[in-house]
Amino acid sequence: MMNYLNALWHYLLISAPYLILGLLFAGFIHSFISLDRIKGWLGQKKKSDIFLAAFVGIPLPLCSCSVIPASVTLKKAGASNAATSSFLISTPESGIDSIVMTYGLIDLPMTIIRVVAAFCSAVVAGFFQLIFNESENDLKTEKKESVDHCCSSKKTEAGEKSFHAKLKDGFKYAFVDLINDLSFWLTVGIILGALVDLLVPENFFQTIPHWQSRFLILLVGIPLYICASATTPVAASMILKGLSPGSALLLLLVGPATNFSNIAVLQNYIGKKGILINIISIVVVALFFSYLTDFLYENIFTMNLQEISHSHSHLNFSWWEILSAIILSGLLIKGIYQEKFSHRKEHSHS
Repeated sequence: MMNYLNALWHYLLISAPYLILGLLFAGFIHSFISLDRIKGWLGQKKKSDIFLAAFVGIPLPLCSCSVIPASVTLKKAGASNAATSSFLISTPESGIDSIVMTYGLIDLPMTIIRVVAAFCSAVVAGFFQLIFNESENDLKTEKKESVDHCCSSKKTEAGEKSFHAKLKDGFKYAFVDLINDLSFWLTVGIILGALVDLLVPENFFQTIPHWQSRFLILLVGIPLYICASATTPVAASMILKGLSPGSALLLLLVGPATNFSNIAVLQNYIGKKGILINIISIVVVALFFSYLTDFLYENIFTMNLQEISHSHSHLNFSWWEILSAIILSGLLIKGIYQEKFSHRKEHSHS
């Protein structure tokens, strides 16, 4: 038990500075790029909207379930199936918080590949929608869709605010709204990462053929929900246990991009054909980049496992890392309490 608590504390010390920095960036992006502005960009029904939606979605701090109401809003505002799908895929697969964590827990090449792969999967899905699902699945805009999602993001668009007000809103979004959204699944990811680090034998995944590990990741990752930030510590631990970088990338891409709740809600807006196109596009592009990543690390890049392992196990942490871990622990506990217990009390009273 003590060994596991030490492993868990190490994970918090490693990931906390990068996650807090990522949360700050995410808060400022959310504050300075409003959803109304994005709706204006993507409501033109141009082919370029596919690229723009993928590009805009990359840094946005929306997880796989909180992206659902945003995508529905874009669709109702006039965005095409292609642009909606592109935004729907690139946004949960990445995010400035998960990008920073990937750099901190793995390395720079994997960080870049993750972003490029997310962009490409979104663009490919968008163009397939344009070719095979061009007819708009317009429902009556007055129809009110009940979207029960795991991340209760409350976003209200107001008039133009001052720079100081936007900074204040950015801090509030980062350390109240966003961390509450991420807290449960991020905690699960850190707990699982520490468990893998402690319990899985060294080089365990090297005994499993690459195609089998990829198949298992697809089998688990497509229907289940896990946010982009939560997959990162798990992927880092599995790499240390012998999982190939390409298979780890597959987990980073497929896990956040699809889940049952996402599919159930969005089929009403882009159709069952649109959902099938998105899933096939995500799987095909993720598999392509998975094999490409293994090739790159075998021939061009070098993943320094000793350096990653040292960062996961070293004992001389700075005061900033310790303070960040304490702050992150408090934020996660607060977020889980407010999201899981406060809401239950509100529902029971109502």
